[in-house]
Amino acid sequence: MTRRGIALVTGASSGIGEAFAEVFAAEGFDLVITARREARLRAVQSRLTEKYGARVDVMVEDLEDPTAAARICADLEARGLNIDVLVNNAGYGVPGGYLASGWDVHERFLQIMVIAVAELTHRLLPGMIERRHGRIVNVASLAGLVPAPAGHTLYAASKAFVIKFSESLSHEVRRHGVFVTAVCPGFTFSEFHDVTGTRAQMKKLPGFMWSSSADVARQGYDAVMVGKSVVVPGRINAAIATLVRILPQWLVIGVGRRMGRQYRRE
Repeated sequence: MTRRGIALVTGASSGIGEAFAEVFAAEGFDLVITARREARLRAVQSRLTEKYGARVDVMVEDLEDPTAAARICADLEARGLNIDVLVNNAGYGVPGGYLASGWDVHERFLQIMVIAVAELTHRLLPGMIERRHGRIVNVASLAGLVPAPAGHTLYAASKAFVIKFSESLSHEVRRHGVFVTAVCPGFTFSEFHDVTGTRAQMKKLPGFMWSSSADVARQGYDAVMVGKSVVVPGRINAAIATLVRILPQWLVIGVGRRMGRQYRRE
């Protein structure tokens, strides 16, 4: 009997992470889902198992902890689980100016947004190369492709890292049968803006600017399966990503600065 593929999804308790877990379950994969909130993970586990007949393993971990990635991989080995797909999705934003938060806040942020992404990839990639097949999805953001306004100072920077990391790694490992994709959603219906306390500002945006988590996950899945290194879900977002490359930078930066004052806490 052919072994079902196994996808590890971080930040899978809600939003885009939960949507990615559902897409992979619908496509016949078993899952390992991880996040901080066990009750939410168990609810996702129950729903996807019942709906798709998938095996769903739960690992409760906080990737802000520098030792979490190593524990996840040790747990995978102990359970005899070989990961075919890694979805690095866990993350959040820190609103306000750079000095509005202490370094401890920024350090934890960088741990989950940058270090954990690179470490999980580094630990799981060798098995994919050995098996000559693997997929890695790194959830980035449109913010990593456009000039960054004030506020969320490290957010756009961390997402730009994820995009460039994904592009470079994609070139390195493609010959081994491993595809790497950075998914760059724009404004997406999820808990992200509730966590950052910017929901009121985001409500000012017109409806056509928003995407669903399900649409983002589906487009991300389709992209990584064909080896596309960067995908920007949604026509509006794709148009924005194109415009910032061709319009004069002074104009793009000016628009970004005005939007930053309107929609972000500085």
